[in-house]
Amino acid sequence: MKFSIQSIYAWYRNLLRHPKYRWWVILGTMVYLISPIDIAPDVIPILGQVDDVFLLTLLVTEVSTLVIDSFKSRQGQSTGEAVANATAEVDTSTGNTVDVDAVSVK
Repeated sequence: MKFSIQSIYAWYRNLLRHPKYRWWVILGTMVYLISPIDIAPDVIPILGQVDDVFLLTLLVTEVSTLVIDSFKSRQGQSTGEAVANATAEVDTSTGNTVDVDAVSVK
């Protein structure tokens, strides 16, 4: 089995995005950061803090991505509903249908 930082990152990210395990992973990460038991003990001058900073950065990045995605999906739903309502009002008032040919622009 190939061991790399990218494989660990992909595993952590996929686990964090899984709705069933999301809060357990966030809680476990926070407990690890607070806990005195580390992979690299904090007594070691630089290496001890690197794993904590890396994990904290990863946690903040992924949680902020989840929050932004959630916010965008809520905004998209409200905007989509407003557009659907406006379209329904326009269609009922005019009673006409407009056909449009779509062209792909690259």
